[in-house]
Amino acid sequence: MTQVEFPRNTPPEENKPETLVAGHTSHPKAWKWQDYFTFNVDHKVIGIQYLVTAFVFYLIGGLMAVALRVELATPDADVLDPNLYNAFMTNHGTIMIFLWIVPSAIGGFGNYLVPLMVGARDMAFPKLNAIAFWLNPPAGALILGSFIFGGSQSGWTAYPPLSLVTAPIAQTMWILAIVLVGTSSILGSLNFVITILMMKVPSMKWDQVPLFCWAILATSLLALLSTPVLAAGLILLLFDLNFGTSFFKPDAGGNVVIYQHLFWFYSHPAVYLMILPIFGIMSEVIPVHSRKPIFGYKAIAYSSVAICVVGLFVWVHHMFTSGTPGWMRMFFTISTLIVAVPTGVKIFAWVATLWGGKIRFTTAMLFAIGLLSMFVMGGLSGVTMGTAPFDVHVHDTYYVVGHFHYVLFGGSVFGIYAGIYHWFPKITGRMLNENWGRVHFALTFIGTNLTFLPMHELGLKGMPRRVAMYDPQFIDLNQICTFGSFVLAISVIPFALNMIYSWLKGPLAGDNPWQALTLEWTTSSPPAIENWEVLPVVTHGPYDYGQEHRTELQSSATPEVSA
Repeated sequence: MTQVEFPRNTPPEENKPETLVAGHTSHPKAWKWQDYFTFNVDHKVIGIQYLVTAFVFYLIGGLMAVALRVELATPDADVLDPNLYNAFMTNHGTIMIFLWIVPSAIGGFGNYLVPLMVGARDMAFPKLNAIAFWLNPPAGALILGSFIFGGSQSGWTAYPPLSLVTAPIAQTMWILAIVLVGTSSILGSLNFVITILMMKVPSMKWDQVPLFCWAILATSLLALLSTPVLAAGLILLLFDLNFGTSFFKPDAGGNVVIYQHLFWFYSHPAVYLMILPIFGIMSEVIPVHSRKPIFGYKAIAYSSVAICVVGLFVWVHHMFTSGTPGWMRMFFTISTLIVAVPTGVKIFAWVATLWGGKIRFTTAMLFAIGLLSMFVMGGLSGVTMGTAPFDVHVHDTYYVVGHFHYVLFGGSVFGIYAGIYHWFPKITGRMLNENWGRVHFALTFIGTNLTFLPMHELGLKGMPRRVAMYDPQFIDLNQICTFGSFVLAISVIPFALNMIYSWLKGPLAGDNPWQALTLEWTTSSPPAIENWEVLPVVTHGPYDYGQEHRTELQSSATPEVSA
């Protein structure tokens, strides 16, 4: 076949790596470790920067969670001061959502994988991509620095009037941090959309685009539509806090419910910003490790787009107790139930892919299967809360906390782990230790269920969320949750040690240890700076495992590359 000529797929000269050897005009073969701490425009470096930075914030947010659970082991406020408890509770949620799950799933995996999967040399706007990442560390510094002034104490929702009267300086820093993260999300999403639409190799048809890229495309469109609304609401809240306006001050004619609409118009789609990329990871991991073509490729791809569209019309189910009229409750109950349909399509497709497959129980596959069970549990409780009559009774109880932790920890975090174990060989060129990976999975699976399953019963019995002191009748279930949180905290230790040791001394992986068919596996491990010597040519689908025309992957240095 003829070598691919694709001028628009080559980054501008100013975005290419500079000469490292005096007197030569060649590019370095690999980045040095110090390059990962600089303003680097290579999409792979930026992806690793996102992943490592997000993991550091995951550790910080996790320590806050353990402190909260230690406090909740007894009914009295005997460990944390109530104000500090509120600050930990607020910033634990903020860090886990805005500085761990979203940056990992979209910024980390998205940046590293999307150009490789579509056959591009880099992202469409490399410098803009680097700027998007470097907005995140200052945001994290603002959140952590806010503790000097007492920390934001109004919950991650920052509802007024509470957010207008508690720790105003800390609340201002919190708002600025979220605006920075939102700006990063907008810039990154624009980059993803242009890269996927305009820079895939010409030989790749739309029904050959990897499902992870479909998920990132839907996620990016959703972020572009919803994030500016949150930014607008937070800026108005900032004005109320600092400049004497009264957009949300009820005693001055403001309307607090309008803030709730602005917040949840973004923050329910934010659930899909966190879970859609994870769905994409699932769609890559499961067919590779079950050695079967993905079941229902088009259904999975189009269901991502359907979630993007319908997900914009469900936000009011968070506000069923905010005085919403009956017709509005009815409409958003129906839309909430409808959005479960495309999610169910994905679950069915993954189970059908597993059925009859030659499953390899690698750690990546274990986390993917674990995610299936966790997400189904969280999805079922979500359907119950999407119906107004039930939600009115469990609103702001621990039933809600159990639900969204099954979705976001049992879903998103399990998916992030699955992705790390799956693509670690590609990123580092080395294999993770599978035995330690299984220990990590077992501890995480047990800890997740011990921590969050009892919360459903706590909520049904009436225990309110966001409180440090509670009725002694709830002590037994709370102590089970606290013990589970210790197991979860311990589970991070074998993972971190495994990752560090394997990155330094793990066995060499080779270019394609899983014998996968998507384009990222056709280049070296780790990939060259510009990904390929010669751009690949797509000759068959990304999930054609066991097909008669499947041939062994050819060297990525040749013009013809099967993918």
